[in-house]
Amino acid sequence: MPQRFFRLLDDVTLLGRWELGIPLDAGGREVEDPWMFREGRPVSPQQEMLVPVEHPGTPLDFSLAGFSTPVVSARVAAVFSERAAQDIQLVPVDVQGHEGPYVILVATRLIRCIDDEASEEVIRWTAQDGRPERVGQYRDVDGMRIDPAQVGEAQVFRTWGWSIALIVSEDIKLALERIRATGMQFTEV
Repeated sequence: MPQRFFRLLDDVTLLGRWELGIPLDAGGREVEDPWMFREGRPVSPQQEMLVPVEHPGTPLDFSLAGFSTPVVSARVAAVFSERAAQDIQLVPVDVQGHEGPYVILVATRLIRCIDDEASEEVIRWTAQDGRPERVGQYRDVDGMRIDPAQVGEAQVFRTWGWSIALIVSEDIKLALERIRATGMQFTEV
């Protein structure tokens, strides 16, 4: 039976939840490249970082901070470390006003696996869009489906061309559900 995969999203329907902002460096400035946490590759060691709480509320085990940066609790980090250590990097971070530990979850694999035909809608940049450096790249992907045959042994990864998508295996999904991790929503891809 082929392995199943799921896009891991922030459950924004939870009432009274906190909302986290863009990670800050030790000097209180936005990190130089906030996109680095979702590019599907390891990041350079970071100095102390703080994630501000933009809207106070109930702390969650999984949240997407600014620029879709995954911030996870120690419980969630343990699941990822146990089941996918080869696919991730955990970057320590303080969450403003909350006891930790918390980490930024970096998926260190970028896999070319989006199935354009099976996905509901795939839009690519064209010359008419006025962005010549992006022609041919994904502009939007709705109802994304992947080709599991392209994934290999990866348990956690970003999709090439549409790296906003954080994908986890069914094994990780089930493990996170078993510990009743909060703040997560899964969509099969």
